[in-house]
Amino acid sequence: MRHCKLKYKIGVDPGHRKAILRNLARSLVDHERIVTTQTRAKAVRRMVERLITWGKKGDLHARRQALKVIPQKKLVAKLFNELAPRFKDRNGGYTRILKLGPRRGDAASLVLMEWVGYEDRFKVAEEEEKKQKKKKRKSKKAEAKKTEAESKTKPVPAEAAAGNDSETSPPKA
Repeated sequence: MRHCKLKYKIGVDPGHRKAILRNLARSLVDHERIVTTQTRAKAVRRMVERLITWGKKGDLHARRQALKVIPQKKLVAKLFNELAPRFKDRNGGYTRILKLGPRRGDAASLVLMEWVGYEDRFKVAEEEEKKQKKKKRKSKKAEAKKTEAESKTKPVPAEAAAGNDSETSPPKA
C-alpha cells in the first residue's frame, strides 16, 4: 500500500516524469492557463507553487533555483517580475484546478489549470472596454441630437418657403 506517498508517478519513468512536469510548469508560467489531465495538474501544482514562493523571495539564490526548474531566463524573469508580485499578500494556493470532463479518446479526466486571479485581469479589461463603448454610444447620441437640433433651427430659403422652387413648379410657356 502507498500510505503517505506524496509523489504522483504519472505512469512513466523518473526522467520522463521530471521532463513532463518541467514542461507543464514552463507552459503555465508562459501561457498562465493550461489544459491537462487531473493527475498531471496535481503533480505540477507542487512545483509551480514552489516557483512562486521563490519568486516572492526574489533573491539571487531563489532565481537560480527557479532556473534549475525552468531553464529559460525570459520565463524566470516573467515569474519574478509579473507573477510573484501578484501573490505578495497570499500564502500559498496560487493555482486553481477546474474540472472539464473526460477526454474523448481515453476518458482521462481533463482539467483547466490557471493562476488564481487570472480571470480578474480579463474582467478589468472587459469593464474598461464596456466603458469605452458606452462613451462612444453617448457621444454618437449627442452628435445625433446636435444635428437634429441644427436641422430644426436652420433657416429655410425664401424661395423654398414661397413655393417658387423651379424644380417643383411646371415650366412656363
